[in-house]
Amino acid sequence: MSKKVLVVVSGGVDSSTALLLLKKKGFEATAVHMKLWNYAEVGGDTLNDGRCCQLESINDLQIICNQHSIPFYVLDFSRQFKEIVIQNFVSEYRFGRTPNPCILCNTHLKWSALLDKAMEIGCDYIATGHYAITEYDNHRLRYIIKKGTDGTRDQSYVLWGLGQRALARTLMPLGQYQKSEIRQIAKDLNLKNAEKKESREICFVADDDYRRFLKEWCEREGEYFMTGDIVDSHGAVLGKHSGLPFYTIGQRKGLGLSHPTPLYVRRLEPFSNRVVVDSDKHLYSDRMLVTGINWGALSSPSEEFHAEVKIRYLHLPASATVRPQKDGTAEIIFDTPQRAITPGQSAVFYDKEILLGGGIIENNC
Repeated sequence: MSKKVLVVVSGGVDSSTALLLLKKKGFEATAVHMKLWNYAEVGGDTLNDGRCCQLESINDLQIICNQHSIPFYVLDFSRQFKEIVIQNFVSEYRFGRTPNPCILCNTHLKWSALLDKAMEIGCDYIATGHYAITEYDNHRLRYIIKKGTDGTRDQSYVLWGLGQRALARTLMPLGQYQKSEIRQIAKDLNLKNAEKKESREICFVADDDYRRFLKEWCEREGEYFMTGDIVDSHGAVLGKHSGLPFYTIGQRKGLGLSHPTPLYVRRLEPFSNRVVVDSDKHLYSDRMLVTGINWGALSSPSEEFHAEVKIRYLHLPASATVRPQKDGTAEIIFDTPQRAITPGQSAVFYDKEILLGGGIIENNC
């Protein structure tokens, strides 16, 4: 009997191709589109945006599924997405942190709520169009995640929150492919979305202007961001900021300062409502504290170990010592200081291609 798989499809070329690759391999595939948010709530460019949750994307998926005799459903997760992802996104920025909403969405919606739904309707697996590899490691006796073969598309970074229950029932058919190969396969299959443009990172910020999104979202709830001082490392006032959520660590442009040397955001202080700026050399730190850790290929290590660590999605992994603490956190000491370590972002640990674990950057010590 064919194994049943529930394939998460966004409307883009990657997930659509993943769906047909699994069907071609003999899986009994069902496609599901997760409706996560409404344009009326998030605002932005509703006419020119082509990402998920748009009617055009859903229509494209319906056509593809009809052509290949694949059942297709749209499930409304907008309430859960708002409570779990968007509210956290807004809250983190309020407190001077920079979150990655994809982490929460993957961990708590796609591989929790949706996995439960898949089990409920009798599916053996869920599958996505992520460029990453999942497999069972006979040496570690655990399911693990490995980097995708295409280093320019690898998405293992946003999957560090997945646990063993989720990985045991997960298929990622694109992990072994190059992006160019997937485009060609889609063309060969005459997929309607074969040439569709790439989706962008924050799916619910339609115009990629997160500052506009935060301002409008909070103002609808009767909240307004307070202006405050921009100060140097000694506390001297250099200017005014328009609200902490509008600034990020390492930012140079848009500060509105006149200074003989370039200045960058070094730190955001939510309790004093100050933006602290400094020269570029003071943006580097050789250590940080990571909380909320999920150990992927490891099983709650107690001894320190060496790993390659990414501190943001596009960051080149840097060599570091990871020191697990008794309280479940970990201290990370880099061999070479890293620039603009940002609280709220994810730190992900690797052993070459294997994802060892990950967590949230609490601070740079």
